[in-house]
Amino acid sequence: MGALTEHQLYHDFVRLYQGVYLSKRTPVTAAVRARAAWLFAGPSAILTGFSAAALHGSKWIDASEPAEVIRVGHHRSTRNLIVHNCRLTSDEITVVDGIRVATVARAGFDLGRRLSRIPAIVALDALCGATGLKPVEMSRLAEQHPRARGLIRLRSVLEDVDGGAESPPETRTRLVIVDAGLPRPETQIPILGSDGWRFACSDMGWREWSVLVEYDGEHHWTDRRQRAWDIERSARIEALGWKVIRVGAELLYDRPHELVRRVRAGLCAAGAPV
Repeated sequence: MGALTEHQLYHDFVRLYQGVYLSKRTPVTAAVRARAAWLFAGPSAILTGFSAAALHGSKWIDASEPAEVIRVGHHRSTRNLIVHNCRLTSDEITVVDGIRVATVARAGFDLGRRLSRIPAIVALDALCGATGLKPVEMSRLAEQHPRARGLIRLRSVLEDVDGGAESPPETRTRLVIVDAGLPRPETQIPILGSDGWRFACSDMGWREWSVLVEYDGEHHWTDRRQRAWDIERSARIEALGWKVIRVGAELLYDRPHELVRRVRAGLCAAGAPV
C-alpha cells in the first residue's frame, strides 16, 4: 500500500487527533477513539477511565466522551483527550491488544472518583457486568491511595454498584427504587418453571415477596417476535405466583414518583414491611 495523498485524507478520512486519521466508513466507537488516543499520546501513555473500560469490553459508553490517558509529566489536555499526570504501580497496568491500559479495577477507581453519582454507577455497573469486577477491588485501591482525590465520592458510589444491570435504564430503575427508601432489589433473578428448569431471568426483584420489576426497552415494543415472547413470558411468570411491575422509558424518566408508588404497592400487597 502506498502513502495516502492529502486529497484522500481530506475526502475519505476524518482526523481524530493530530497525525491519527480514521476512514469515514468506520464508526467512531469509544474503543476506536481510545486506540486513536493511544497512538497520538505515544507508547508510554496508559489508557484509563472510559478508554480503558472500552478496551476491557464495557458497553454503553458514549462515543463522544473524550479519551483519557495517563502520562507522567506536564502534558496538556487537547480536544477530545483528557491527560492525567499521575503514576500507576505495575499491578495497575495491563496490556490489551498491544496497548497499555489501566487494569479493570484501576479504570473503575478512576471513573468512580471523577463522575457524578448516577453516571458513575451506570459506568461501574457496566464495567462490573462486562468483566466480573467487584466493588471491593476498587475499595482496596482506595486504601492503597489514601491521598487520591474523590475518594469520598467513590466510596459512596460503590455502595450502590451492581454488575447485574444489563443496561443503563436498568441501573437507573434500581436507583429510583433504592433512593425512595425501598429495599434494595436483587438483580438477574432466575425464574424456574414447574419442571424446575429456568426459562427466564428477571431484571430485578425480591424473591422473599415474589415481586419483580422489569424494564422494557424500545425493542420490546418494536420487535413483533420479542413482544409476543414478552407477553407469553409474563403470563408464565405470573402463573407461578410472581407479581411483575413493568417499567418503560416514560415512567422511568418522566414519572419516577409513579414508578415508586407502583413498586411500593406491590411490595405492600406481598407483605413487605415498607
